[in-house]
This record gives sequence, structure tokens and C-alpha cells, in this order.
Amino acid sequence: MQRWKLPLVAVGLTALAGLASCETIPRTSAGPAPDDALAQLAEWMTGTFSSAAQSDADPENYFDIRLVMIPIWPHRTDGWWLYVEQAAAESADRPYRQRVYRLTQEDAGTFRSDVYALPGNPLLYAACWRNTTPLSDVDLSDLTLRDGCSIVLLKTGPERFAGGTVGEGCESSLRGAAYATSDVIITPTRIVSWDQGWDENGNQVWGATEGGYIFEKISLQAPD
Repeated sequence: MQRWKLPLVAVGLTALAGLASCETIPRTSAGPAPDDALAQLAEWMTGTFSSAAQSDADPENYFDIRLVMIPIWPHRTDGWWLYVEQAAAESADRPYRQRVYRLTQEDAGTFRSDVYALPGNPLLYAACWRNTTPLSDVDLSDLTLRDGCSIVLLKTGPERFAGGTVGEGCESSLRGAAYATSDVIITPTRIVSWDQGWDENGNQVWGATEGGYIFEKISLQAPD
């Protein structure tokens, strides 16, 4: 079985730690006054996650990846906002994916995670949790919405959200792709994420082929 490369291109610069633009605070009573299910979703998505167990069991198909999600902008009332990083375990200071997610609730059982790209060189915002207030000098107007890449989630059980992208609207040019898809399952202890790139003929050109990455939650917060 061919081992697929990381789903996104890694940027070859060393992240700058301790920048004033990325700082961490715990989320307590700040933020919107959402339905309990939306608050639950945000809580389950917050923390540090690892695919090490899956990689150990099937190293031919899965890398050891770290996923970190932290709450940002607690003053905003238009959703729950998270800063997100993914990096190979051996180069945790050089994440290959950095995004901002906005979580909202559409109806009693439907939730949405909009995906935004950071301005400029994203590595300037790597390891935000080492300071005190996350992305404090970044405004919403500085971000770029990745149109068509939003994740729509349904609450499919008392401890399970599941969903994914809709259609073929999430554009991707990576390795000859025309669009990307994502399928996601979220529980209190893990996130399963299957990102795939497809060419214009519907052939897969990047991403895992045997199933989604299984990220086990290893901490309720970002690493020290």
C-alpha cells in the first residue's frame, strides 16, 4: 500500500514562539450564550489530540500527527471561535495546517464549522498558547473565508457529532486536485477526520485511502 504524503504542504520556516499576536486564555464564561449542544461541541473540539496510536498500528497508511485547537476571541458573541494547528509529531513547531474555525448552530440538531485562512505567513501564529490572548491583533476582516469548505455537523447521539463538507465546492489545487472533501466525527475523547483531494475526474490524488485519521484527545488544553 502506498503511503500518502501529508494532506497539506508544510511551510519550511521555523515558527516564532512567544509572539504577542497569539496568546492563550482559558475559556470560562466568555463568548456567546449558545445552546448547550454548541457549547458541548466547542468543548469537545478544544484540546490537544494525537494520532500516535493509529500510526503505531498502521504506519504504512498513517503519520503521527498532533492536532491542537484553542478558543480565541472570547468577547465575540457570533459563535465560538477556535484557532487550529496540525503538525507532524517530529516537527510540532512547523505546522502544515493553520486555520480559524467559527462554530455556530443552525437548528436544534445541525451545527456548522466555517473555515478561515490566516493572513500572511501563518507560521507567525504557530504555538499561540505560549502567551496570553489568542490572535489578539488579528481581526475577522484579516481572515479569508474558505468558501465551500465549511463542515456541517449533525448531533447523531448523546456523545457524537458527525458530518462533513457539502458537495465539491471546497477548491484545492494541491497535487493536481480540483476540490477537497472532509468527513468528521467528534466525540468527547476523539476526533476522526478524513480529508481527501480529488481531481476533476473524481480520482483521489491526496489524503488517506483507508479511512480517516483518528485523533485521540491527550489533553484538555494546548501543550505547555
